[in-house]
Amino acid sequence: MRQERPELYLISDGTGETASAAVRAATSQFTDSFRVRTFGEIRHESQVRRIFERAREAKALVVFTLVNEPLADVVRDLSLEQGVPAIDLLGPLISAMANHYEVKPQFRPGLLHSFSDEYFKRVEAVEFAVRHDDGANLHKLFQADLVLTGVSRTSKTPLSMYLAQRGYRTGNVPIVPGIDPPRGLLEMNPRKVIALVVDPSTLLGIRRARIRQLRAPPYLSYADADAVSQELRRARRLYRAQSWRTVDITGKAVEENAARILELMD
Repeated sequence: MRQERPELYLISDGTGETASAAVRAATSQFTDSFRVRTFGEIRHESQVRRIFERAREAKALVVFTLVNEPLADVVRDLSLEQGVPAIDLLGPLISAMANHYEVKPQFRPGLLHSFSDEYFKRVEAVEFAVRHDDGANLHKLFQADLVLTGVSRTSKTPLSMYLAQRGYRTGNVPIVPGIDPPRGLLEMNPRKVIALVVDPSTLLGIRRARIRQLRAPPYLSYADADAVSQELRRARRLYRAQSWRTVDITGKAVEENAARILELMD
């Protein structure tokens, strides 16, 4: 039987974030849905062999970022022995840099995510984003580096978490129809606030899909075309009145929207 979703196995001797980012970029080019399994902090040949056994059974493609050269060699050998395709994301680049610049790499796993001040800054930012998600803890919102706002289903939470992983303390506050925006949001420095906007038809489709996913009865105002358009118009008037800058998220990935937000902040 054909698999419902093809599988990708990511092997890393670090966090696997590098491989995950590359795979996300690659899979975005396909309409198919892929199941991605990440195996991080891999240090031993026995671990690699167990992963390859599973990958062979699942007919998966293996993607690896192993700076430990002997371990990377094990992956290459197993790929040939077991007929499991494997893609080395880091090896060729490290070798090319070493040869071109005549320098010797350290071959130390985890250097990208070592316990530096930058690492702890990201951890603190993620904790801040969790505590200030969806309008929570408004009395401390002023401590944020930036605040996202927008109507329901405009990707506020995913964007907040992505920006937090970049080290920005990010809060997000929803704009709710019929309810005045909270004082904590209105009193923020407008240069710190980014308002998210979206095409009405796109938002309508997202909300209706969400209702179907939850198997909930349709809310007339929440997923009604006229109500959604009015809600967005009212939100835009608020943004102009507060001098908040806007980012249109329509049809864009989280990474693209985050890059635009950071451009505005800079």
